[in-house]
Amino acid sequence: MRTALARLVLRCMRWTTVVQQPIPDRCVMIAGPHTTNWDFVVMVAMARVKGVSIRWLGKDALFRPPLGRLMRGMGGVPVQRDSASGMVTALAGEFAGRDELHLVVPAEGTRSRTEYWKSGFYRIALAADVPVLCAFVDGPRRTGGFGPVIHLTGDVRADMDQVRAFYEPMDGLRPGRFGPVRLRDEDLPIDG
Repeated sequence: MRTALARLVLRCMRWTTVVQQPIPDRCVMIAGPHTTNWDFVVMVAMARVKGVSIRWLGKDALFRPPLGRLMRGMGGVPVQRDSASGMVTALAGEFAGRDELHLVVPAEGTRSRTEYWKSGFYRIALAADVPVLCAFVDGPRRTGGFGPVIHLTGDVRADMDQVRAFYEPMDGLRPGRFGPVRLRDEDLPIDG
């Protein structure tokens, strides 16, 4: 029933779902561009249609009554953005005991334009030794789904060059809100 509802939502919104390569059983998914709450609705529907069970990070305010139970039931994991200490270690640890986990992280951390992405997705994937999957919602082309799988090397600039190359031609549902694809860590000198 949920899959049929997801198909109906995507059909009514005139969205096409794309899967570029097989989705790994365990990965951190980047959710981008994230420019409106509708990006989330489309992404959840696409995951449902493709049979991908996702867990996703959201600000803790989303998990308060009356919607908290619904958000957790949809795979949500609350994050206190003002005290995220230990979050990377805890989320990386979740992968250790599971044969399957698709953790969706909105790398921009907000629906507004930002000059840097949050590095949580990168740090979690490295710590858990799982690949990053570029999930996307491309508003102007009304397509979305699951792009390339990237196996991180620890070379932040080189890894992010792959991510950038994928997301460069895209824009969200609210054009102009999708900022540069880069991490603050890329501006730090590389240890030699």
